[in-house]
Amino acid sequence: MTGRRTVGAVDNIWLRMDRPANLMVIDSVMWLDEPLDLERFRAVVQRRIVDRFPVFSQRIAPDTLPLLAPQWEDDPEFDLDRHLFMAVLPEPAGEAELKAFVESVMHVPLDRAHPLWQIHIIEGYGGGAAVVSRFHHAIADGIALAQVLLSLTDEEPDGDLVDVSPEPPPNAGWTLSVPGLGTARNAINEASKLVRPSVVRDAFTLVSQTAHIADKLLLGSNPPGPLLGQPGLAKRAVWSRPHPIAQIKAIGRSSGATVNDVLVAAVTGALASYVLDEGGVPEDLTTMVPVNLRPIDKPLPRELGNKFALAMLPMPLAERSPRDRLTAAKQRMDRIKESPEALITFGLINAIGLTHPKVEDLLVDFFSSKAIGVTTNVMGPLQDRYLAGSRIAGVLGWVPGSGHQTVGVCIFSYNQTVRVGFKVDATVVPDADRLVDAFDAELDDLLAISTAAHRGA
Repeated sequence: MTGRRTVGAVDNIWLRMDRPANLMVIDSVMWLDEPLDLERFRAVVQRRIVDRFPVFSQRIAPDTLPLLAPQWEDDPEFDLDRHLFMAVLPEPAGEAELKAFVESVMHVPLDRAHPLWQIHIIEGYGGGAAVVSRFHHAIADGIALAQVLLSLTDEEPDGDLVDVSPEPPPNAGWTLSVPGLGTARNAINEASKLVRPSVVRDAFTLVSQTAHIADKLLLGSNPPGPLLGQPGLAKRAVWSRPHPIAQIKAIGRSSGATVNDVLVAAVTGALASYVLDEGGVPEDLTTMVPVNLRPIDKPLPRELGNKFALAMLPMPLAERSPRDRLTAAKQRMDRIKESPEALITFGLINAIGLTHPKVEDLLVDFFSSKAIGVTTNVMGPLQDRYLAGSRIAGVLGWVPGSGHQTVGVCIFSYNQTVRVGFKVDATVVPDADRLVDAFDAELDDLLAISTAAHRGA
């Protein structure tokens, strides 16, 4: 696939949504136990990303007329080394230094004169290394990009030396999924086969006919408080300690909840704790939850692109105890699974992508104002993986916000543990470490409650 091709309607939304205070860039980090072999890594990136997916060597055509859909074109000056950056942290560098580096690049726009991605190789981190990736949302949705990133890895330390083909193997050796919204995803997959502009526009009518969803999408708003405000350029990127998935499952079993329910409840508790510490009154806040529409067990299409819907999740900050927050989070997640809401937003996203750019901007700003940010959950590989021979100790990502959104959450499972990353606006939420501490504490409280219940049974 070479030459020009039109940017898809939905991809164009994310391309146009860049704002100085909220870039449409998906950031991620991998921690490595050992220093990275740079030549091996470079070869893996070339073979498994650039050679597989043409968009990684394509740019937005600079001569696109303002009212026409933009196009991808081959970058005539493509150079892999322009997208790979080296950085050295002063040893012995730890989490604080790595966080500072991630935050230093988060607000930097990607160069539209070239393909919209970059990877930073960080030396001097904890005796090993770290890899910080930045991919523009116009290339693909977060789940697809997580698959792209993890396709660089192998089950065995020398897997990259054996694999010399740019094509993905039939079984990549790892599982990636977005748990918790299967019913809604199946409904959308069926509906997406029938989508035409007229059908998509009917989504607006369906909204008006479904009262409680209309309240969320058209009339709903978040109450003012310490987590909302006018975002600035600087962001904070923080992450929790790794939590064993076995413990999360144990918490869920005691209350009939899923792993996803437990983690959403713990995030809710962290936000409620922050609001209380700031002298506010915890009230329910809405976050956007992505619903993946791709078949996880099939290779990604070479053109990538965005294929997902969104659901609005009111997080139960107003509930007063960890147990009550978990009960409410489960009920609300269950309600979304059985609701046509994700189907409606799927239609809305497609419809917005077909409108005039100025109308599109107004609609995007309107709907993004209904949530404080995005909360996504990615279930990554269950076993150790290796990157160019170096063992991966952990993986995490951060979702972009849009409009005036200030709090993004990424839940990422890897090797039987789970971490949660918060990306927050530095002006509105300057002390982001308190969110991490509160999240860890909330999970500890939920574990203690479930353990006590098990002993008393």
